Amino acid sequence: MTNYNIPEIGFHLNHPLMKRIVELKEKDFVDAQQFDDAPVDYDDAIENYRRVMDITGEVAATILEPNSESVDLEGPHLENGRMIYASKTFENLDATRKAGLHGVSMPRRYGGLNLPNVVFSMLSEMISAADAGFQNIWSLQSCIDTLYEFGSEEQRQKFIPRVCAGESMSMDLTEPDAGSDLQRVMLKATYDEANDCWRLNGVKRFITNGDSDIHLVLARSEEGTKDGRGLSMFIYDKRDGGVDVRHIEHKLGIHGSPTCELVYKNARAELCGSTRLGLIKYVMALMNGARLGIAAQSVGLSQEAYNQALDYARERAQFGKKIIEFPAVYDMLSRMKAKLDAGRSLLYTTARYVDVYKALEDIARDRTLTPEERQEMKKYSRLADAFTPLAKGMNSEYANQNAYDSISVHGGSGFIMEYKCQRLYRDARIFSIYEGTTQLQVVAAIRYITNGTYLGIIREMLADDVAPELQPLKEKVLRMTDLYEQAMAAVKEADNQDMHDFVARRLYDMTAEIMMSLLIMADATVAPEMFSRSAQVYVRMAEANVIGHHAYITAFEPDALDAFKA
Repeated sequence: MTNYNIPEIGFHLNHPLMKRIVELKEKDFVDAQQFDDAPVDYDDAIENYRRVMDITGEVAATILEPNSESVDLEGPHLENGRMIYASKTFENLDATRKAGLHGVSMPRRYGGLNLPNVVFSMLSEMISAADAGFQNIWSLQSCIDTLYEFGSEEQRQKFIPRVCAGESMSMDLTEPDAGSDLQRVMLKATYDEANDCWRLNGVKRFITNGDSDIHLVLARSEEGTKDGRGLSMFIYDKRDGGVDVRHIEHKLGIHGSPTCELVYKNARAELCGSTRLGLIKYVMALMNGARLGIAAQSVGLSQEAYNQALDYARERAQFGKKIIEFPAVYDMLSRMKAKLDAGRSLLYTTARYVDVYKALEDIARDRTLTPEERQEMKKYSRLADAFTPLAKGMNSEYANQNAYDSISVHGGSGFIMEYKCQRLYRDARIFSIYEGTTQLQVVAAIRYITNGTYLGIIREMLADDVAPELQPLKEKVLRMTDLYEQAMAAVKEADNQDMHDFVARRLYDMTAEIMMSLLIMADATVAPEMFSRSAQVYVRMAEANVIGHHAYITAFEPDALDAFKA
């Protein structure tokens, strides 16, 4: 492949909501008066986006992908308390810096490209398709969004230009006794009055890119507290010293992405924002962005898994014909492509929602929003909050499934280390675990299921027209929606919390699959040449799953839960 910027990605730049996103992000194109690379109108902005996407796709195809096997085999290593990247990772970083692909979401006044989240996600997808491990390192630049949002102007001036110039970031959240349960974080932050700074002491574990240049650190600033209300967010600058890498994890996959255990020893740090809001506000914002990043990473790897399987199926001959001609093989390939296209549509729908409300939040820093703008921000904030756990959870699961099926298409060769599909399989496994497991995405989504938010969104989407040839599929989705509503009613009627929790994953899957059916039909209506086949496959696949989940839930006896308990 000469460029990872494929038409299926660029298609999502054509969505009608992009006009509003560009209008908000560019703030009436005032930057054009000061910066030569700033767009002068909507068409110019879209052309800028496509140019950056082409550059990223070329770097991914010509440098990142060819280096990926070497990075996987070498991995990072530890020297005198410092993490050293694999040698080809340094080449990757140099290439992305020279291409200007750092600080891409930041305003131009700090040296950034002022790209919306949807375009950042597109770049993330392409880089992940080339090397998911390197995408982790590169995409952590998005931590700077949290500093931009909650830090002081002095901190913005100090740190953002460095990230735009290519310095790396990490978010230091988890500890040996605080993984998903971040309320248990105990890394201690104490104020040093003599030096007018904070000091951090303790251990952080499972920190991606943990020896980065700039860290956002969750630490306990309020002595005597044991819950989230005692936690604050801090900025640690590697230049100040005080943090050593004690261990680099030896992982199943994403070998190029260093996962470190860090020891903080009286490390100097700055408070980001206000005390006590570290977990309650700042980490929640940080994690939502990270989860969308994993969704993009998942879609990229899904695309590459499909590419590898398709290429192999076209070349491999058995029993006198190419294996792509066997129904069992083209069935797998069609399902892989359908999941990929539907998942990508969910990803970019979510990213657009994030863009609108984040841009309005940014505008609100400079002026008072109108009542209409406040309503718009509230609407899209709620949509982003509802869609993010679906995008992260479903795409990370689809990445695992597509990587698995890619090996199956390869047959015995897929189990041989020389073939890339085995590496994709190893890399994908973490996607449904880190930045919140799929089970935690269900927990985040379930309130929108039980309060009817998702059902309302689905009913609104059903009101949209589809192409005449897709009308039979729409009838299927209407029936699926009725089954979904019946399943929710059965859970509510049972009035049993254990049952509610037990079937939550099935309700989550039904929700996401119905929504993605509607999204892929909408895409197929606009671009049938790209998506009509995926729409046909995906809706039928979703229909079978929804019928099964409905039967399971409506026939479920709460008393039977005792049989499942250990």
